[in-house]
Amino acid sequence: MPIIDVNVWDCFGEERAKTAIQEITRVFVDLGIPENAIEIIVHEIPK
Repeated sequence: MPIIDVNVWDCFGEERAKTAIQEITRVFVDLGIPENAIEIIVHEIPK
């Protein structure tokens, strides 16, 4: 199961984070990894 840590600036926004998660998931699914095996953790960090 891949675990992907994503660090973004705190002003990244919830909608952009959702889009990023969807797109990152799509890349791994295209590589043949089942969607339910992918875990993505988004960390908002200050600039």
